[in-house]
Amino acid sequence: MEEPYPPKIEALFARMIPPGLPPLRVLRTMARNRQMAHAMTEWMGYELSTALSVDLRAREIIIGRTCALCGCEYQWGLHMAVWSERARFTEAQMGSIAHGSSADACWDEPRDRLLMELAEQLHHDSDVDDRLWADLLVYFDEGQLLDLLALCGWYHAVSFIVRAARVEPEPGLTRFEDVAAPSQVDR
Repeated sequence: MEEPYPPKIEALFARMIPPGLPPLRVLRTMARNRQMAHAMTEWMGYELSTALSVDLRAREIIIGRTCALCGCEYQWGLHMAVWSERARFTEAQMGSIAHGSSADACWDEPRDRLLMELAEQLHHDSDVDDRLWADLLVYFDEGQLLDLLALCGWYHAVSFIVRAARVEPEPGLTRFEDVAAPSQVDR
């Protein structure tokens, strides 16, 4: 969807985007179905807000790893560009999120390693084994775990839309090729 936008789409973008910023390609794509985009705005607002019961670093590990596992370079790159510094990701961690696994040596905090593993198990098995669930309960309460499960599922859905609709990356966003894969020595 390109400018000029119909008034209802302009109103939708006004709810989704800070003033003065152009709508991202993903938002312009979703606006092709205005009712869906409107409904998604509410959930997206929750998932990316301080109302979410987990901290920004936990959120971004789940989002980044989920998007990478889904092959959604657009969303992965967007989140790395906007939040990786605030999430305090190292270059090695960004590379691991994109190309590695929870077993990579860069995950020296057990909580971070468990979050990576959570995204991996949900992606591969659509489930979480009892051991991982118990380990996660050391760091998160059940309400927070529900938020993490929903966050992972949400970004699966977003990744499916973005990839299948062939949304092109925004200019200047970090690409998978921009971060090094962990070497076998690092694992």
